[in-house]
Amino acid sequence: MRILVVEDNAKVASFIISGLEAEGHTVMHADNGRDGASLALGETFDVIVLDRMLPGGIDGLGILAALRQSGRRTPVLILSAMADVDERVRGLQAGGDDYLAKPFAFSELSARLGALARRAQAPATSTTLQVGDLTIDLLARTARRGERHIELLGQEFRLLEYLMRNAGRVVTRTMLFENVWDYNFEPQSNVVDVHISRLRRKIDRGSERPMIHTVRNAGYTLKA
Repeated sequence: MRILVVEDNAKVASFIISGLEAEGHTVMHADNGRDGASLALGETFDVIVLDRMLPGGIDGLGILAALRQSGRRTPVLILSAMADVDERVRGLQAGGDDYLAKPFAFSELSARLGALARRAQAPATSTTLQVGDLTIDLLARTARRGERHIELLGQEFRLLEYLMRNAGRVVTRTMLFENVWDYNFEPQSNVVDVHISRLRRKIDRGSERPMIHTVRNAGYTLKA
């Protein structure tokens, strides 16, 4: 990884830099806020270790604010002797991704930096699902078909989400019981059929193309 360390204490900086370089990382160092801001904004790093209290006219939170205002999402681990809860919260709310109090063990610092880098490299998870003109927002828990908003109850939304995640496949009643209702299949229960019927009416209402289909002696499928 390419890492920026912004730390004015020479002993602490040397401890961090030597440990990171021994692990094979490329490290750049700034011992004041002015140089730290210049490097953070002018270069590309996988992760930044940022001290809170810095000389040079700008402190760690100032660097962090400038970084975020510029649109850079570089993961930042705030390193500080200011260890009380209010200060941790302040640092995280300012845009920090993690907060480590001094004194610290290098092994913990290294592990936290690795976790931040992996998180930043992970592919973004979509918050919407779409099949044809049917779309659901997993965060807002809303559904639309074309321009029409669809009012769904909680269990109906979970059922639709499962069908959409398995679009084009036949899902059995047993699969729906186990994955949507979280309990074992009861042969005499018609709860799946009732919910499918209600959901179908809401999804397919006013459309010439039904999306939820019954597959005889097998189950159900959703397809555009």
